[in-house]
Amino acid sequence: MEVYLDNSATTRPYEESVKYMSDIMLNEYGNPSSLHRRGIEAEKLIKRAKESIAATIKAKSSEIFFTSGGTESDNLAVMGVCGASRGKHIISTKIEHPAMLNTLEHLHSMGYKVDLLPVDKNGRVSLSALERLMRKDTVLVSIMHVNNEIGTIEPVEEIGRIIKQINKATLFHVDAVQSYCKVPFNVNTLKADLISFSSHKIHGPKGVGALYVRTGARLAPILFGGGQQNNLRPGTENVAGFAGFGMSAEICHRNMAESIERISTFKERLKNGIAANVSDIVINTPENSAPHILNISFGGIKSEVLLHSLESEEIYVSSGSACSSHKGGSSYVLTAIGVDKKLIDGSIRFSLSEFTTIEEIDKTIEAVIRNVEKIRLIMRK
Repeated sequence: MEVYLDNSATTRPYEESVKYMSDIMLNEYGNPSSLHRRGIEAEKLIKRAKESIAATIKAKSSEIFFTSGGTESDNLAVMGVCGASRGKHIISTKIEHPAMLNTLEHLHSMGYKVDLLPVDKNGRVSLSALERLMRKDTVLVSIMHVNNEIGTIEPVEEIGRIIKQINKATLFHVDAVQSYCKVPFNVNTLKADLISFSSHKIHGPKGVGALYVRTGARLAPILFGGGQQNNLRPGTENVAGFAGFGMSAEICHRNMAESIERISTFKERLKNGIAANVSDIVINTPENSAPHILNISFGGIKSEVLLHSLESEEIYVSSGSACSSHKGGSSYVLTAIGVDKKLIDGSIRFSLSEFTTIEEIDKTIEAVIRNVEKIRLIMRK
């Protein structure tokens, strides 16, 4: 039995979405910019996909712009705001996704002032620091809703209120890649001007994302071409991909309440099963976190060793963010929350989905107990 617990990296797509996309690629292959019937039919599919995603967050379909994924959505949000504004100050956090941190580093090299908010031991943002750092020329505050490594849920509603109370002109961007269809929210409760999404985190196709842009928020394009998507994100549209994302959003949102309950129960079972049987561990995921992410540090072992030991039993987990894994070095997220380096080097992220079963959880618990004991015995010799 294969056990896939790396769903924060990517998810297995819904069969319905795959079949829908296949049918579109074979039978609705027109360019949506073309004026003939095939083009018009393709354009209708994109419109339907936008309506599907907008409905899940109570937005207008005109506020949804498709991209190639979460990374592009984050880049478009940040670079787009900076390109349309004269302000030179941006606020974010120390534990954002590399798509955000690397973009901010680029802007810093271009003369922007970037302040990164500290977080506490649970990974939660300091609201007092946010209030202190807000300025008249703060053009953007960007905060990740759910941290991709440890599952912390940031108080984005309160953050949005603070921002608008201090400076109504400051735009608020939320990276919701790990929270969309996993933590309930909509554009009214989130109070964000910009929200990033990624299709392959919710059982949709890879290479597709979206950016919600509140009506009236000004963004400059970062790509230039034929004027598609109101000139904000030009380029020939990936009709099948957008449609697949829309269908996956419909299914995932419809299943969300039931999925949250099941996944939360399974995560607790996994956490308690490991904690009761394995010594010298630290649970890095805080209480009241996202339902699908569990990060545990195992003392006295290297995460890569445990990862591959589990892989030999067809159990697939991660040693951190998939987007950072090729870089090596210690997790900057775990460093920011104060985890000891020796423990950071032994951290494993288990991430669940609605496809996860209780049998898979129990197999993982047994395999972790057995493999950790085996690896520690070897390390002591």
